[in-house]
Amino acid sequence: MKRDCLAKLKLWKASRHRKPLILRGARQTGKTHLLREFGAQEYVRCHYFNFEQDPRLASIFHDDLRPERILRDLEIYGRQTINAGEDLVIFDEIQACPPALTALKYFHEQAGGYHLAAAGSLLGVRMAAAPSFPVGKVDFLDLHPMTFFEFLDAVGAAAYRERLENLDRLQPLPAALHDELVALLRDYHLTGGMPEVVARRVQGADGSVCRSIQRDILDAYTLDFAKHAPATDIPKLSLLWRSLPAQLARENKKFLFSLVKHGARAREYENALTWLENSGLVHRCSLALTPAVPLAATAESSAFKIYALDVGLLGALADTPPTALSSDLSVVASHHGAFAENYAAQQLAALGARSLHYWKSPSGEAEVDFLHPSGSAVLPLEIKAGTNVRSRSLGIYTSRFRPPLALRGSLQNLRLDGAVLNVPLYALPALPRFIDLAAGP
Repeated sequence: MKRDCLAKLKLWKASRHRKPLILRGARQTGKTHLLREFGAQEYVRCHYFNFEQDPRLASIFHDDLRPERILRDLEIYGRQTINAGEDLVIFDEIQACPPALTALKYFHEQAGGYHLAAAGSLLGVRMAAAPSFPVGKVDFLDLHPMTFFEFLDAVGAAAYRERLENLDRLQPLPAALHDELVALLRDYHLTGGMPEVVARRVQGADGSVCRSIQRDILDAYTLDFAKHAPATDIPKLSLLWRSLPAQLARENKKFLFSLVKHGARAREYENALTWLENSGLVHRCSLALTPAVPLAATAESSAFKIYALDVGLLGALADTPPTALSSDLSVVASHHGAFAENYAAQQLAALGARSLHYWKSPSGEAEVDFLHPSGSAVLPLEIKAGTNVRSRSLGIYTSRFRPPLALRGSLQNLRLDGAVLNVPLYALPALPRFIDLAAGP
Protein backbone atom coordinates (compact mmCIF):
# COMPACT_ATOMS: atom_id res chain seq x y z
CA MET A 1 0.00 0.00 0.00
CA LYS A 2 1.15 3.50 -0.78
CA ARG A 3 2.60 5.34 2.21
CA ASP A 4 3.36 9.06 2.28
CA CYS A 5 6.63 8.35 4.07
CA LEU A 6 7.96 6.78 0.86
CA ALA A 7 8.43 10.27 -0.61
CA LYS A 8 10.50 11.24 2.44
CA LEU A 9 12.65 8.15 1.99
CA LYS A 10 13.33 9.17 -1.61
CA LEU A 11 14.42 12.60 -0.41
CA TRP A 12 16.72 10.90 2.09
CA LYS A 13 18.28 8.83 -0.68
CA ALA A 14 18.91 11.91 -2.83
CA SER A 15 20.33 14.09 -0.04
CA ARG A 16 24.01 15.07 -0.24
CA HIS A 17 23.98 15.14 3.57
CA ARG A 18 22.48 11.67 3.96
CA LYS A 19 23.30 9.78 7.17
CA PRO A 20 22.27 6.27 8.19
CA LEU A 21 18.51 6.34 8.72
CA ILE A 22 16.43 5.09 11.63
CA LEU A 23 12.75 4.59 10.82
CA ARG A 24 10.87 4.64 14.12
CA GLY A 25 7.30 3.82 15.01
CA ALA A 26 5.01 1.72 17.14
CA ARG A 27 4.94 -1.97 16.37
CA GLN A 28 2.90 -3.08 13.35
CA THR A 29 2.70 0.34 11.72
CA GLY A 30 4.41 -1.02 8.59
CA LYS A 31 8.08 -0.09 9.02
CA THR A 32 9.51 -3.31 7.59
CA HIS A 33 7.16 -3.42 4.61
CA LEU A 34 7.86 0.23 3.78
CA LEU A 35 11.66 -0.14 3.84
CA ARG A 36 11.58 -3.30 1.73
CA GLU A 37 9.26 -1.66 -0.79
CA PHE A 38 11.57 1.36 -0.87
CA GLY A 39 14.55 -0.91 -1.48
CA ALA A 40 12.77 -2.77 -4.27
CA GLN A 41 11.72 0.43 -6.03
CA GLU A 42 14.82 2.57 -5.67
CA TYR A 43 17.86 0.26 -5.55
CA VAL A 44 19.52 -2.43 -7.61
CA ARG A 45 19.44 -4.83 -4.66
CA CYS A 46 18.10 -4.80 -1.10
CA HIS A 47 19.98 -6.59 1.68
CA TYR A 48 17.70 -7.36 4.62
CA PHE A 49 18.95 -8.34 8.09
CA ASN A 50 16.54 -8.85 11.01
CA PHE A 51 18.16 -9.00 14.46
CA GLU A 52 15.11 -10.53 16.15
CA GLN A 53 14.48 -13.24 13.59
CA ASP A 54 18.17 -14.12 13.36
CA PRO A 55 19.92 -13.53 16.72
CA ARG A 56 23.18 -14.88 15.26
CA LEU A 57 23.59 -11.62 13.32
CA ALA A 58 24.56 -9.89 16.57
CA SER A 59 27.82 -11.84 16.64
CA ILE A 60 29.01 -9.91 13.58
CA PHE A 61 29.03 -6.76 15.74
CA HIS A 62 30.86 -8.24 18.74
CA ASP A 63 34.56 -7.93 17.88
CA ASP A 64 34.76 -4.39 16.53
CA LEU A 65 32.53 -1.86 14.76
CA ARG A 66 34.61 -1.16 11.65
CA PRO A 67 32.14 -0.80 8.74
CA GLU A 68 34.56 -2.38 6.26
CA ARG A 69 34.81 -5.56 8.30
CA ILE A 70 31.07 -5.63 9.15
CA LEU A 71 30.08 -5.25 5.48
CA ARG A 72 32.49 -7.99 4.43
CA ASP A 73 31.04 -10.40 7.00
CA LEU A 74 27.47 -9.47 6.06
CA GLU A 75 28.30 -10.19 2.42
CA ILE A 76 29.66 -13.61 3.36
CA TYR A 77 26.69 -14.37 5.62
CA GLY A 78 24.12 -13.12 3.11
CA ARG A 79 25.98 -14.59 0.11
CA GLN A 80 25.60 -11.36 -1.85
CA THR A 81 27.90 -8.50 -2.69
CA ILE A 82 26.86 -5.16 -1.17
CA ASN A 83 27.57 -2.31 -3.58
CA ALA A 84 27.94 1.26 -2.33
CA GLY A 85 25.45 3.70 -3.83
CA GLU A 86 23.52 0.99 -5.68
CA ASP A 87 22.19 -1.22 -2.88
CA LEU A 88 20.16 -0.62 0.27
CA VAL A 89 21.15 -2.32 3.53
CA ILE A 90 18.30 -2.74 6.02
CA PHE A 91 18.88 -3.47 9.70
CA ASP A 92 15.46 -4.46 11.05
CA GLU A 93 14.58 -4.61 14.76
CA ILE A 94 17.89 -2.89 15.42
CA GLN A 95 17.01 -2.38 19.09
CA ALA A 96 17.68 -6.11 19.55
CA CYS A 97 21.37 -5.48 18.86
CA PRO A 98 22.63 -2.32 20.63
CA PRO A 99 26.15 -2.63 19.10
CA ALA A 100 24.56 -2.38 15.64
CA LEU A 101 22.89 0.83 16.76
CA THR A 102 26.26 2.16 17.90
CA ALA A 103 27.84 1.06 14.61
CA LEU A 104 25.67 3.55 12.70
CA LYS A 105 28.03 6.28 13.90
CA TYR A 106 30.98 4.64 12.16
CA PHE A 107 28.98 3.93 9.02
CA HIS A 108 28.34 7.66 8.81
CA GLU A 109 31.95 8.60 9.45
CA GLN A 110 33.75 5.86 7.50
CA ALA A 111 31.30 4.41 4.96
CA GLY A 112 29.13 7.31 3.83
CA GLY A 113 28.78 5.90 0.32
CA TYR A 114 26.66 3.02 1.58
CA HIS A 115 22.91 3.49 1.98
CA LEU A 116 21.89 2.06 5.33
CA ALA A 117 18.38 2.18 6.83
CA ALA A 118 17.40 0.71 10.19
CA ALA A 119 13.97 0.06 11.61
CA GLY A 120 13.02 -0.25 15.24
CA SER A 121 10.19 0.28 17.67
CA LEU A 122 10.09 3.68 19.32
CA LEU A 123 10.48 2.17 22.76
CA GLY A 124 13.16 -0.30 21.75
CA VAL A 125 15.37 2.32 20.16
CA ARG A 126 15.10 4.52 23.24
CA MET A 127 15.87 1.63 25.58
CA ALA A 128 18.88 0.59 23.51
CA ALA A 129 20.17 4.14 23.18
CA ALA A 130 22.20 4.47 26.39
CA PRO A 131 25.09 4.88 26.66
CA SER A 132 26.34 4.71 23.06
CA PHE A 133 23.59 6.13 20.87
CA PRO A 134 25.04 7.75 17.71
CA VAL A 135 23.85 11.27 18.51
CA GLY A 136 24.07 13.54 15.48
CA LYS A 137 25.21 10.68 13.25
CA VAL A 138 21.82 9.41 12.05
CA ASP A 139 18.70 10.71 10.35
CA PHE A 140 15.24 9.93 11.76
CA LEU A 141 11.83 9.34 10.24
CA ASP A 142 8.73 8.44 12.24
CA LEU A 143 6.05 6.18 10.82
CA HIS A 144 2.52 6.47 12.18
CA PRO A 145 -0.60 4.42 11.45
CA MET A 146 -2.04 5.23 8.04
CA THR A 147 -3.74 8.61 7.86
CA PHE A 148 -7.22 9.01 6.43
CA PHE A 149 -5.67 10.24 3.16
CA GLU A 150 -3.49 7.11 2.96
CA PHE A 151 -6.62 5.09 3.67
CA LEU A 152 -8.30 6.79 0.68
CA ASP A 153 -5.36 5.75 -1.50
CA ALA A 154 -5.62 2.17 -0.27
CA VAL A 155 -9.36 1.74 -0.87
CA GLY A 156 -9.26 3.12 -4.41
CA ALA A 157 -10.52 6.60 -3.53
CA ALA A 158 -7.32 8.51 -4.25
CA ALA A 159 -9.26 10.94 -6.46
CA TYR A 160 -11.01 12.28 -3.35
CA ARG A 161 -7.65 12.92 -1.72
CA GLU A 162 -6.38 14.66 -4.84
CA ARG A 163 -9.50 16.83 -4.94
CA LEU A 164 -8.96 17.98 -1.35
CA GLU A 165 -5.23 18.54 -1.72
CA ASN A 166 -5.64 20.59 -4.89
CA LEU A 167 -8.39 22.94 -3.68
CA ASP A 168 -7.40 26.51 -4.48
CA ARG A 169 -10.23 28.23 -2.63
CA LEU A 170 -12.21 27.67 0.55
CA GLN A 171 -15.60 26.69 -0.75
CA PRO A 172 -17.89 23.75 0.02
CA LEU A 173 -17.46 20.54 -1.92
CA PRO A 174 -20.40 19.30 -3.99
CA ALA A 175 -22.82 17.50 -1.69
CA ALA A 176 -22.28 14.18 -3.48
CA LEU A 177 -18.53 14.30 -2.81
CA HIS A 178 -18.99 15.51 0.76
CA ASP A 179 -21.46 12.73 1.59
CA GLU A 180 -19.21 10.06 0.10
CA LEU A 181 -16.21 11.31 2.08
CA VAL A 182 -18.26 11.21 5.29
CA ALA A 183 -19.18 7.60 4.48
CA LEU A 184 -15.51 6.77 3.92
CA LEU A 185 -14.68 8.45 7.22
CA ARG A 186 -17.18 6.14 8.95
CA ASP A 187 -15.31 3.21 7.48
CA TYR A 188 -12.00 4.64 8.71
CA HIS A 189 -13.38 5.00 12.25
CA LEU A 190 -13.95 1.24 12.15
CA THR A 191 -10.84 0.19 10.26
CA GLY A 192 -8.34 2.69 11.59
CA GLY A 193 -4.88 2.99 10.11
CA MET A 194 -3.03 -0.18 11.06
CA PRO A 195 -1.78 -1.48 7.68
CA GLU A 196 -2.76 -5.11 8.24
CA VAL A 197 -6.34 -4.14 9.05
CA VAL A 198 -6.58 -1.77 6.09
CA ALA A 199 -5.18 -4.43 3.75
CA ARG A 200 -7.79 -6.95 4.86
CA ARG A 201 -10.54 -4.35 4.51
CA VAL A 202 -9.41 -3.66 0.94
CA GLN A 203 -9.63 -7.40 0.28
CA GLY A 204 -13.28 -7.34 1.37
CA ALA A 205 -13.11 -8.30 5.04
CA ASP A 206 -16.13 -7.22 7.06
CA GLY A 207 -16.13 -5.31 10.34
CA SER A 208 -15.97 -8.42 12.50
CA VAL A 209 -12.80 -9.59 10.76
CA CYS A 210 -11.25 -6.14 11.18
CA ARG A 211 -12.08 -6.22 14.89
CA SER A 212 -10.52 -9.67 15.22
CA ILE A 213 -7.24 -8.45 13.67
CA GLN A 214 -7.28 -5.36 15.88
CA ARG A 215 -7.72 -7.51 18.97
CA ASP A 216 -4.75 -9.61 17.85
CA ILE A 217 -2.69 -6.43 17.60
CA LEU A 218 -3.83 -5.37 21.07
CA ASP A 219 -2.85 -8.81 22.39
CA ALA A 220 0.59 -8.40 20.81
CA TYR A 221 1.01 -5.06 22.55
CA THR A 222 0.07 -6.68 25.85
CA LEU A 223 2.73 -9.31 25.27
CA ASP A 224 5.21 -6.48 24.68
CA PHE A 225 4.36 -5.19 28.15
CA ALA A 226 5.54 -8.45 29.65
CA LYS A 227 8.56 -8.68 27.35
CA HIS A 228 10.00 -5.19 27.61
CA ALA A 229 8.54 -3.31 30.60
CA PRO A 230 9.93 -3.38 34.16
CA ALA A 231 8.22 -6.16 36.09
CA THR A 232 6.75 -3.72 38.62
CA ASP A 233 5.06 -1.73 35.84
CA ILE A 234 3.42 -4.59 33.92
CA PRO A 235 0.14 -4.67 35.92
CA LYS A 236 -0.02 -0.87 35.81
CA LEU A 237 0.47 -0.81 32.04
CA SER A 238 -2.46 -3.16 31.51
CA LEU A 239 -4.70 -1.10 33.80
CA LEU A 240 -3.71 2.17 32.10
CA TRP A 241 -4.19 0.71 28.63
CA ARG A 242 -7.64 -0.72 29.43
CA SER A 243 -8.77 2.57 31.00
CA LEU A 244 -8.40 4.59 27.79
CA PRO A 245 -12.00 4.17 26.54
CA ALA A 246 -13.41 5.20 29.93
CA GLN A 247 -11.06 8.20 30.09
CA LEU A 248 -12.16 9.45 26.66
CA ALA A 249 -15.88 8.74 27.17
CA ARG A 250 -16.10 11.44 29.85
CA GLU A 251 -17.29 14.94 28.99
CA ASN A 252 -14.17 16.30 30.68
CA LYS A 253 -11.45 14.16 29.15
CA LYS A 254 -8.67 15.15 31.53
CA PHE A 255 -6.86 11.97 32.47
CA LEU A 256 -7.84 10.72 35.93
CA PHE A 257 -5.69 8.12 37.63
CA SER A 258 -8.68 7.23 39.80
CA LEU A 259 -10.31 5.73 36.67
CA VAL A 260 -7.33 3.42 36.29
CA LYS A 261 -7.75 1.99 39.77
CA HIS A 262 -9.58 3.19 42.84
CA GLY A 263 -7.17 5.16 44.98
CA ALA A 264 -4.45 5.26 42.32
CA ARG A 265 -2.03 8.17 42.55
CA ALA A 266 -0.12 9.87 39.76
CA ARG A 267 3.31 9.15 41.20
CA GLU A 268 2.54 5.43 41.25
CA TYR A 269 1.58 5.27 37.57
CA GLU A 270 3.58 8.04 35.88
CA ASN A 271 6.46 5.75 34.88
CA ALA A 272 4.08 3.26 33.31
CA LEU A 273 2.25 6.01 31.46
CA THR A 274 5.55 7.38 30.15
CA TRP A 275 6.41 3.84 28.99
CA LEU A 276 3.19 3.73 26.92
CA GLU A 277 3.96 7.15 25.49
CA ASN A 278 7.55 6.25 24.61
CA SER A 279 6.37 3.07 22.91
CA GLY A 280 4.14 5.14 20.62
CA LEU A 281 0.93 3.51 21.85
CA VAL A 282 -0.58 6.72 23.22
CA HIS A 283 -0.43 10.44 22.53
CA ARG A 284 -0.33 12.78 25.51
CA CYS A 285 -2.17 16.11 25.06
CA SER A 286 -1.06 18.54 27.77
CA LEU A 287 -2.87 21.57 29.12
CA ALA A 288 -1.21 24.81 27.97
CA LEU A 289 -1.92 27.65 30.37
CA THR A 290 -1.08 30.33 27.80
CA PRO A 291 -1.57 29.86 24.04
CA ALA A 292 1.82 31.09 22.88
CA VAL A 293 4.74 29.54 21.00
CA PRO A 294 6.38 27.41 22.30
CA LEU A 295 3.38 25.74 23.90
CA ALA A 296 5.56 23.40 25.94
CA ALA A 297 6.87 26.38 27.91
CA THR A 298 3.47 26.92 29.56
CA ALA A 299 2.32 23.29 29.71
CA GLU A 300 0.91 22.03 33.01
CA SER A 301 2.49 18.62 33.58
CA SER A 302 -0.23 17.39 35.92
CA ALA A 303 -3.14 18.10 33.54
CA PHE A 304 -3.37 16.15 30.29
CA LYS A 305 -5.51 13.95 28.08
CA ILE A 306 -4.45 10.62 26.59
CA TYR A 307 -5.37 9.34 23.13
CA ALA A 308 -4.71 5.94 21.53
CA LEU A 309 -2.31 5.77 18.58
CA ASP A 310 -5.14 4.58 16.31
CA VAL A 311 -8.88 5.18 16.30
CA GLY A 312 -9.57 1.64 15.06
CA LEU A 313 -7.61 0.14 17.95
CA LEU A 314 -9.52 2.42 20.33
CA GLY A 315 -12.77 0.94 19.03
CA ALA A 316 -11.46 -2.58 19.61
CA LEU A 317 -10.20 -1.63 23.06
CA ALA A 318 -13.65 -0.21 23.88
CA ASP A 319 -15.31 -3.33 22.42
CA THR A 320 -17.46 -1.10 20.19
CA PRO A 321 -19.61 -3.23 17.84
CA PRO A 322 -18.35 -2.82 14.25
CA THR A 323 -21.84 -2.12 12.95
CA ALA A 324 -22.15 0.88 15.27
CA LEU A 325 -19.39 2.72 13.42
CA SER A 326 -19.90 1.37 9.93
CA SER A 327 -23.57 2.36 9.77
CA ASP A 328 -23.27 5.94 10.99
CA LEU A 329 -21.33 8.11 13.42
CA SER A 330 -24.04 8.34 16.07
CA VAL A 331 -21.90 6.24 18.40
CA VAL A 332 -19.21 8.90 18.13
CA ALA A 333 -21.60 11.58 19.33
CA SER A 334 -22.94 9.36 22.08
CA HIS A 335 -19.41 8.93 23.39
CA HIS A 336 -19.01 12.71 23.70
CA GLY A 337 -16.72 12.92 20.70
CA ALA A 338 -14.20 10.38 22.00
CA PHE A 339 -13.64 8.78 18.61
CA ALA A 340 -13.66 12.11 16.77
CA GLU A 341 -11.09 13.62 19.12
CA ASN A 342 -8.90 10.51 18.98
CA TYR A 343 -9.12 10.59 15.18
CA ALA A 344 -8.05 14.25 15.21
CA ALA A 345 -5.12 13.55 17.55
CA GLN A 346 -4.00 10.75 15.25
CA GLN A 347 -4.07 12.96 12.15
CA LEU A 348 -2.28 15.84 13.92
CA ALA A 349 0.48 13.50 15.08
CA ALA A 350 0.94 12.23 11.53
CA LEU A 351 1.20 15.83 10.33
CA GLY A 352 4.33 16.10 12.43
CA ALA A 353 3.10 17.50 15.74
CA ARG A 354 5.82 16.56 18.24
CA SER A 355 3.47 17.23 21.13
CA LEU A 356 -0.23 17.96 21.50
CA HIS A 357 -1.79 20.64 23.69
CA TYR A 358 -5.23 21.90 24.66
CA TRP A 359 -6.48 24.97 26.51
CA LYS A 360 -8.90 25.38 29.41
CA SER A 361 -9.93 28.60 31.08
CA PRO A 362 -8.89 28.98 34.75
CA SER A 363 -12.55 29.05 35.79
CA GLY A 364 -13.31 25.88 33.84
CA GLU A 365 -16.08 27.49 31.79
CA ALA A 366 -14.34 26.90 28.45
CA GLU A 367 -12.08 24.24 26.96
CA VAL A 368 -10.62 24.00 23.44
CA ASP A 369 -9.71 20.50 22.28
CA PHE A 370 -6.40 21.27 20.56
CA LEU A 371 -4.02 24.17 20.06
CA HIS A 372 -2.43 24.16 16.62
CA PRO A 373 0.81 26.14 16.16
CA SER A 374 0.97 27.84 12.76
CA GLY A 375 4.03 29.98 12.26
CA SER A 376 4.22 32.36 15.20
CA ALA A 377 0.49 32.03 15.91
CA VAL A 378 -1.44 29.47 17.96
CA LEU A 379 -4.80 28.57 16.46
CA PRO A 380 -7.60 26.98 18.51
CA LEU A 381 -9.01 23.76 17.06
CA GLU A 382 -12.40 22.56 18.27
CA ILE A 383 -13.54 19.05 17.28
CA LYS A 384 -17.23 18.24 16.82
CA ALA A 385 -18.38 14.70 16.11
CA GLY A 386 -21.44 15.72 14.09
CA THR A 387 -22.94 18.70 12.28
CA ASN A 388 -23.94 20.66 15.38
CA VAL A 389 -21.03 23.06 15.68
CA ARG A 390 -22.16 25.37 18.44
CA SER A 391 -19.17 26.06 20.65
CA ARG A 392 -19.25 28.45 23.58
CA SER A 393 -15.64 27.54 24.35
CA LEU A 394 -14.36 28.61 20.94
CA GLY A 395 -16.12 31.95 21.31
CA ILE A 396 -14.61 32.57 24.74
CA TYR A 397 -11.14 31.67 23.48
CA THR A 398 -11.31 33.92 20.42
CA SER A 399 -12.62 36.90 22.38
CA ARG A 400 -9.88 36.47 24.97
CA PHE A 401 -6.85 35.81 22.75
CA ARG A 402 -7.87 37.19 19.32
CA PRO A 403 -6.19 34.53 17.15
CA PRO A 404 -5.92 35.36 13.42
CA LEU A 405 -8.03 32.27 12.67
CA ALA A 406 -10.12 29.79 14.65
CA LEU A 407 -10.48 26.19 13.46
CA ARG A 408 -13.37 23.81 13.79
CA GLY A 409 -13.37 20.17 12.70
CA SER A 410 -16.83 18.69 12.16
CA LEU A 411 -19.03 16.81 9.70
CA GLN A 412 -20.11 20.06 8.11
CA ASN A 413 -18.81 20.98 4.69
CA LEU A 414 -15.75 23.16 4.14
CA ARG A 415 -16.38 26.85 4.64
CA LEU A 416 -14.80 30.01 5.98
CA ASP A 417 -17.21 31.88 8.24
CA GLY A 418 -15.52 35.15 9.08
CA ALA A 419 -12.51 34.25 11.20
CA VAL A 420 -13.72 30.66 11.80
CA LEU A 421 -12.60 27.97 9.36
CA ASN A 422 -14.78 24.86 9.35
CA VAL A 423 -12.67 21.93 8.16
CA PRO A 424 -14.54 18.66 7.57
CA LEU A 425 -13.07 15.93 9.74
CA TYR A 426 -12.17 13.95 6.64
CA ALA A 427 -9.99 16.87 5.45
CA LEU A 428 -7.87 17.25 8.61
CA PRO A 429 -4.78 15.76 6.92
CA ALA A 430 -4.85 18.83 4.62
CA LEU A 431 -5.23 21.29 7.51
CA PRO A 432 -1.98 23.23 6.84
CA ARG A 433 -3.04 23.89 3.25
CA PHE A 434 -6.47 25.19 4.30
CA ILE A 435 -4.86 27.49 6.87
CA ASP A 436 -2.65 28.90 4.11
CA LEU A 437 -5.67 29.45 1.88
CA ALA A 438 -7.48 31.25 4.70
CA ALA A 439 -4.48 33.52 5.20
CA GLY A 440 -4.69 34.62 1.59
CA PRO A 441 -1.89 35.57 -0.81
